[in-house]
Amino acid sequence: MKKILLLTVLLNLSFYGFSQDVKYGVRGGYTISHIDFDGTPTMDNKHRNSMYIGFLMNISLSKTLAVMPELQFSGEGAKAESLQLDYIQLPILLKYKIGKKFHAGIGPQIGLKVHKYEDGIRNLAYSAVTGVEYRINYALFADVRYNYGISNIFDEKLGITAKNRNIQLGVGYKF
Repeated sequence: MKKILLLTVLLNLSFYGFSQDVKYGVRGGYTISHIDFDGTPTMDNKHRNSMYIGFLMNISLSKTLAVMPELQFSGEGAKAESLQLDYIQLPILLKYKIGKKFHAGIGPQIGLKVHKYEDGIRNLAYSAVTGVEYRINYALFADVRYNYGISNIFDEKLGITAKNRNIQLGVGYKF
């Protein structure tokens, strides 16, 4: 019981320490996505252009390091109707301040497919994300990200291996 109480107190103190440097915001923009097949694709595989929108929380750990979890909706996949994949995603970036206006980030992302079920495509997708952010002023920023799919998007029973790849170009505002 004492260990649980001690852990609770320590967690509350750490949240209190972070709460002084937490910013919330929104971001959105343009997504250029395609599916990278292992071998020759058996279907039309042109890239898909779409939009994304999301909400973020920027938690400063120090003057140069921050953690930025997000919740976003993103259209990904390929142009063919059967390969258009819409996800609710949760990226968690570890950001490093490169200069006064530039930040670089890297981290994992998990995505939940939202509008098609039992179509041979897995409902969960795992990705690695990297990106660069340019601060226009104290609240407005522009960013570029590359999402590299780690997991196969197709069910194993189909015998097809492919991964999502996309570039996000966007703007955001931190309150």
